[in-house]
Amino acid sequence: MELGHISTAMVTPFSETGAIDYDKTDAIIEHLINNGTDSLVVCGTTGESPTLTTKEQLEFIQYTVRKVDKRIPVIAGTGSNATAEAINMTKKATQAGADGIMLVAPYYNRPDQKGLYAHFSQIAAETVLPILLYNIPGRSVINMLPETVIALSKVKNIRAMKEASGDLEQIADIIDGTDEGFAVYSGDDGMTLPILAIGGNGIVSVASHVVGNEMQKMIRSFKEGKLAEAAAMHRTLLPLFRALFSAPSPVPLKYALRKNGLDVGGVRLPLVGIDEENELFDQALARFINQQHIFT
Repeated sequence: MELGHISTAMVTPFSETGAIDYDKTDAIIEHLINNGTDSLVVCGTTGESPTLTTKEQLEFIQYTVRKVDKRIPVIAGTGSNATAEAINMTKKATQAGADGIMLVAPYYNRPDQKGLYAHFSQIAAETVLPILLYNIPGRSVINMLPETVIALSKVKNIRAMKEASGDLEQIADIIDGTDEGFAVYSGDDGMTLPILAIGGNGIVSVASHVVGNEMQKMIRSFKEGKLAEAAAMHRTLLPLFRALFSAPSPVPLKYALRKNGLDVGGVRLPLVGIDEENELFDQALARFINQQHIFT
């Protein structure tokens, strides 16, 4: 599964009535492909998957696959806290043409590490698609420990990890204990450069919706050994990263896209929008614009 350096966790655009808006979906897909995105993750947290029906998720995956038309990989979020449901969704996403699947750690029922291994390995046994594991303790309340990830990495089609624990020691242990073909991605935009520095592969990003090219430049500078330059870019981007998570995601992101002339609609309850003028984001955007010369 070749995610590249930047995989964007894509928003799900909505119309004024709250339905999925496929005209807006066309626009965001083209925008992302043309602005630094190497692959797409759909129906994840940023895509508001908890509020999508199964029918909507499958239609959205199928539509995105068709619209992308093999230009970049499309990874479908098919995770669930019920193993049987995750298997069912994975099979349907396969039929819809997804290039890979993302499986979040089971939430709410809080399995132990043995249960996590059984959950993911059983799903893997039911699909030929490559799998991206997703560890996000802040939402699932459980943490996938390095030894569990290392054991799962030996399953043939479990090929990558999106790590959003924020624990660099844990992430370093995963990188150290897995083989070279297993890719580790940051799940937090602000951790992109630190994770690259300890041997990670890139970022499954929210911020790439608005600064994808700039993030590619930062990663490229790091890869070329221009460490001070990459660090300066990281510091310039950091306030923007923080602003994009100043309210429950993807609320600030949809605001940011609208401010940048790409309206993808609002959010579904229980999320609510933010004020038309968001001071924190606007200040972060102004600071970024003032320092944007560093990326040219």
